[in-house]
Amino acid sequence: MPSSLYERVGGQPFFEDLTRRFYRAVAEDPVLRAVYPSDPTAFEAARAHLALFLVQFWGGPDDYNRTRGQPRLRMRHAPFAIGPAERDAWVRHMSDAVRASGLAPLDEMQMLHYFTAAADQMVNTD
Repeated sequence: MPSSLYERVGGQPFFEDLTRRFYRAVAEDPVLRAVYPSDPTAFEAARAHLALFLVQFWGGPDDYNRTRGQPRLRMRHAPFAIGPAERDAWVRHMSDAVRASGLAPLDEMQMLHYFTAAADQMVNTD
C-alpha cells in the first residue's frame, strides 16, 4: 500500500498536471497575473518550480532541494505584494485544480488544508 500522498496519486505526473491546471487559471486572473513573471519562459519556470516543490513536499524525490535549495517559501515570496485578494485568488485556483484531480476524499482534504494554510503564511501586505 502506498505510504505517501506522492505515491498514492501516481507520482510526478499528478503534480505536473495539477500545476498546469493551476497556472492556466493564474494566466487568466488579473489579480494574480500581475504577481507572476510576464515572460512566458519565466512563467513556465515558476510552474515547474512549484511542481518540484510539491513532489518533494508530498513525499517524492528531493529534486527541488537539490536544484533550488531549501524551500523557504515565505522568504522566496517576500519580494511580491501578497494581500488578501492575491491569497484568496491563489487559494481559489489551487482548490479548483485540486478538486479537478479526482483525488480520494481524504487526500483532497489534506491538500486543500495545506494549500490554504500555506497561502495564509504568504500574506505580507494589506
